[in-house]
Amino acid sequence: MKNKFMKDLKENESVESMFMIMKKIYRQDGKLIAYIGDKTGEIKASIQDKENSLEVGDVIKVKGIKRDILQVDSFKKQKNFDIEKFLPTISKPIDEIMDEIYKISEEEFKSEESKVLDRYFFKNNDFIEKFKKGIGGLRQHHNYIGGLAEHTLNVMYMAKTMAYRYDCRNKEIAILGAKLHDIGKIEEYSTNGIFSTTMRGDIEGHIIIGISMLEDAFRIGGSIYSEDFKMRIKGCIVQHHGKLEYGSPKSPNTEEAFIVHYADYIDANLNKIGQVRNTAEANTWSEYDRRIGTKLYV
Repeated sequence: MKNKFMKDLKENESVESMFMIMKKIYRQDGKLIAYIGDKTGEIKASIQDKENSLEVGDVIKVKGIKRDILQVDSFKKQKNFDIEKFLPTISKPIDEIMDEIYKISEEEFKSEESKVLDRYFFKNNDFIEKFKKGIGGLRQHHNYIGGLAEHTLNVMYMAKTMAYRYDCRNKEIAILGAKLHDIGKIEEYSTNGIFSTTMRGDIEGHIIIGISMLEDAFRIGGSIYSEDFKMRIKGCIVQHHGKLEYGSPKSPNTEEAFIVHYADYIDANLNKIGQVRNTAEANTWSEYDRRIGTKLYV
């Protein structure tokens, strides 16, 4: 059982708890120097590991003492553990987020094309399990378990608001495009241990993966999908990063693609701003953050 979190460790305190190997630095004289931690933080540690048995992602129960770094005298690998204690996880219950996603879908998807495409993904249990565990990115935004679902809900909500406010001609496609815009991230990132990019993610990226997933759905659905519907939905996926320098193969050129892009951009940046805000006391300046391009007065 994990009985102490990294944020609670005090100097010169004896430690007996479970932590994950986050990053290996080097080995010296039978010791592994590494960063270990949990969802609350990490610390450099010196670990007696003469057998060179530890790998990134391993969870170990350690005995040691915190003195500048954590001096680990002994450890035991753990087979059974709750991954959510070691990796950052969304604070809101994931099922509440999924319920909100389903509610918007039920209200807005009326055409047979939209309903069939939506069901292809969101009635697939394997897809749903990966989606609920998905992250928005490694460092950029929503970089925690459940972040992909939270981001998707927020983008859907804003796309719906903009589609109605500005009387978008293809409201349903804008909202469905928002729901599907990041589906490729379930294959781009691995969240079963330390968050990492998969080989497919490094080679293709989530936009190309998402289009491949759509093409599979369209092939199975056959003639139920019109060419116009297929092109517009693919446009929302391909163009949602907005600019070529931001990773979009094509800049937005349909009304619904612009809506999905703006909704995605707003949510990604405000999530990152929220994370920066939480690192500083009120009425002080945060550290400079590369993603938002500034330090933040909070």
